[in-house]
Amino acid sequence: MHPKALLDACADLVRLVLQFEHPADAVVSRYFREHRSLGPRERATLAETAFAVLRKKLLFEQLARSGSGPKERKLAILGFFGPRDFLAAALNDTEKQWLATCDAIPADALMAPHRHNLPEWMAKALQDQLGEDFWALAENLQQPGTLGLRVNTFQAKRSDIQKELAQAGIPSKPTPYSPWGLRLEGKPALQKTDAFTRGAIEVQDEGSQLLALLVDAHRGEMVVDFCAGAGGKTLALGASMRSTGRLYAFDVSGHRLDALKPRMARSGLSNVHPAAIAHERDDRVKRLAGKIDRVLVDAPCSGLGTLRRNPDLKWRQKPQAVQELTEKQLAILQSASRMVKSGGRLVYATCSVLPEENELIAQAFSAANPDFVPLNAAQELERLKVPGAEGLCAPAVSVDEDGTRTGGDFLRLWPHRHGTDGFFAAVWTRK
Repeated sequence: MHPKALLDACADLVRLVLQFEHPADAVVSRYFREHRSLGPRERATLAETAFAVLRKKLLFEQLARSGSGPKERKLAILGFFGPRDFLAAALNDTEKQWLATCDAIPADALMAPHRHNLPEWMAKALQDQLGEDFWALAENLQQPGTLGLRVNTFQAKRSDIQKELAQAGIPSKPTPYSPWGLRLEGKPALQKTDAFTRGAIEVQDEGSQLLALLVDAHRGEMVVDFCAGAGGKTLALGASMRSTGRLYAFDVSGHRLDALKPRMARSGLSNVHPAAIAHERDDRVKRLAGKIDRVLVDAPCSGLGTLRRNPDLKWRQKPQAVQELTEKQLAILQSASRMVKSGGRLVYATCSVLPEENELIAQAFSAANPDFVPLNAAQELERLKVPGAEGLCAPAVSVDEDGTRTGGDFLRLWPHRHGTDGFFAAVWTRK
């Protein structure tokens, strides 16, 4: 495709994603379906340009106030993914001069919102938690996330899969924390590899793998993944159980569970039982009261831990929506906890970085349920032989009247510290 035509297409796609009517990845997929003649390189340029604009929206919109031409075109020029000489071939002299002026602005001359590129309410919530470390996170969230794989240990060894992928021209490194994971650079065509088609690998962030690890599911147990979605953690739990026992994958969306079925078939697991439920108080849930060894509640959340992959979320998510989510999160956790048997384990998790969806939910649950004893996540991860477990966890933030901290440590993963998406998990055992 000619550079000018490709830049025009980028501007068109930028216009569509900035309407925020649908998630950005859905808008991009639809655009590709409507323009089937686009090749893989053109698709990569289009998608990465649109996502770059979403990541640095405040800065690019400020810069686009200067220069001439339509706003979407200027945004596409600023976010263009590809060689500069290719882009230059699509620009007129005025645009080249304007871009050079924009490029020459030093980072320390920018106002704070144009440096962090976050809505003000979100920036404040993160600054309150992280202090000066906020800027390292803000910088990290403006880069694409690395690609994580989980090796299906029911089928294969991590070292063998690493060698196999290397032979297929896909280099990888073992994940530093998860014993099951590999980290990849770029976006290789994994679907075409033999390892993928036979179910030996699944795309899954390392943080998500650590949540499954914390559930500590064993052979022959009864386990429930309560908000299973497309089942990434379900499959990790099934492999931990060596395809024995019973693993229920519950979700209110039958459509999401349908996406689990082909993955399940590839994985070779026979112990997974997907079931759509109407709500958290469904009869299926009541029938399992007090019978389950392990329950994972990966609750619906704001998703703000995934901003490297889903940068549109920061502009689509609103504080009032987060407030509504917290009520739902506590209700789901409370309902799912009834299934845990005496001596069983409960794990509450989100891919959010906001305390109101994380620590505050865990503490409210602990206060209302004295029969659930909080476990120290750092000690649990150490017992599971996860390297650097202490550095993956944050202390409980509530303090008793006599000054002692209540509860154990929580798993708290940050993109800029751990190279994973942002995740939270709390663990309890039932008396």
